[in-house]
Amino acid sequence: MIPDNSLRMRSVQAPVVPEIAELIHRHPGTISLGQGVAWYGPPDRAFEAARAHMEHPENQLYTRVEGIQALRDAIRIKLRDDNDIELSDSLGLVVTAGANMGFLNAIMAIADPGDEIILLAPYYFNHEMTVTMLGCRPCVVETDDNYHPVPEAIEAAITAKTRAVVTISPNNPTGAVYSRNQLTAINRLCRERGIYHISDEAYEYFNFTGSPHYSVGSETGAHEHTISLFSLSKSYGFAAWRIGYMVFPRHLAAAILKVQDSNLICAPTVSQYAALGALQTGREYCLSKQRIIADNRAYALSVIENLSPVTGKPGADGAFYLFLGIDSQISDVELSQRLVREHGVAVIPGSPFGISRGCYLRLSYGALPTDKFELAMERLAKGLISVTNAC
Repeated sequence: MIPDNSLRMRSVQAPVVPEIAELIHRHPGTISLGQGVAWYGPPDRAFEAARAHMEHPENQLYTRVEGIQALRDAIRIKLRDDNDIELSDSLGLVVTAGANMGFLNAIMAIADPGDEIILLAPYYFNHEMTVTMLGCRPCVVETDDNYHPVPEAIEAAITAKTRAVVTISPNNPTGAVYSRNQLTAINRLCRERGIYHISDEAYEYFNFTGSPHYSVGSETGAHEHTISLFSLSKSYGFAAWRIGYMVFPRHLAAAILKVQDSNLICAPTVSQYAALGALQTGREYCLSKQRIIADNRAYALSVIENLSPVTGKPGADGAFYLFLGIDSQISDVELSQRLVREHGVAVIPGSPFGISRGCYLRLSYGALPTDKFELAMERLAKGLISVTNAC
C-alpha cells in the first residue's frame, strides 16, 4: 500500500482561497469578494521590460539567488525613499517569489521544530500554515477590539521557545493599521527578549489613515533582529508575476540563501525584469489607482453601516479588507457556501484566520471596478439578511 501523506502535512489547514475558488467555479456568475488582489494590472513599463528581457538568449538562464543586480539597486532606492531603510553591511536583501516566499525563508532560517512563533489573531492563514508545516508551534495572541496589537499580551506569551513575533500592517485580514508607537513597542520588546520581529508590509501603500506608512525596520537598533517583508503583488497589480523581497539581519544571509536556493533557486528572471520596470514607474502608479479602491471602501462601509446581521463597525483603515462579525446561528463556512450557492457572491470565512468564536467573514474591496463591486455588495447585503433570517 502506498503511504498516506505525512503526519506533518495532515496537521496543516487546507488553503481556503482555492476552496472558495472551486466553489465559485461550480457556480458560474458568482462575483468574488474573496481573494485579495488589486483590480488593476502592472504598469506598461513592466511589460516593456519583460519583453526586452525575453529578446536576449542569455537571459533564459538562472540568475543570482538573491536577485538581479539592477532590481536590487532599484529596491535599495525604494527602501531608502519610501521606508526610510538604508541598506548597509549589517542588512541583507533577497528578491523572493512574493512575500509568502520571504516568510517561508525567514521561518526556516530562524526556527527549529518545536520552536514557537507568535501570531496576532486574526492572523494571515498562510503564515499559520507555514509555521505549522515546518514543525513549529503558532502561539496565537489576541488583539484588542479594534484588531490592534497589545504589547503587554505579546510579552506575556513569550517563552524560552519563542523565536519571533509576526506583525502585518496594514493588516490582512482586518484592515487595521498599527500605530508607530505600537510597532516600536513590539520591536523594542523583541530586541530586549532576544527574538526576531517579522514585519509583513505587503500592503504598505494601502493606508487610509492620512498618516504615512511606517516601516519598523527603520528604527534605530532594529537591524539586528528585524526581518521586513515586501511585495509588488498588491501595489503594482503584480500577483501573477510573484515578486517580493525581504530585508534581514546580515547574519541570517547564509541560512536564507540555502532555503531560497533549495526551494526556488531564484525568483523568475522575467518577472524580476518586469518588477524593475514597475519600480522605475514609481509608487505614484499605485497611488493613482487607489481612487477606485477608496471609493469601494466608502461604499462598502455605507452598505454595512445599518446592516443588522453585521455586528460592530470595522475601521478598515488599510489594506483592502473588511473583517465582519455576523450575527448568525450557522458557521462562517456554511454561511460562505450559501452566499455563493444562493446569492452569487463569494467571501472568505473567518475561521481560517484563527477566529474560533462567533461567525466572521473577510470581504475584499480591492479586486473589482466600482460598478461590479456595488453589484457584489448588493448581493452580499441581501444574502446576509436572507440567510441569517432563515436561520
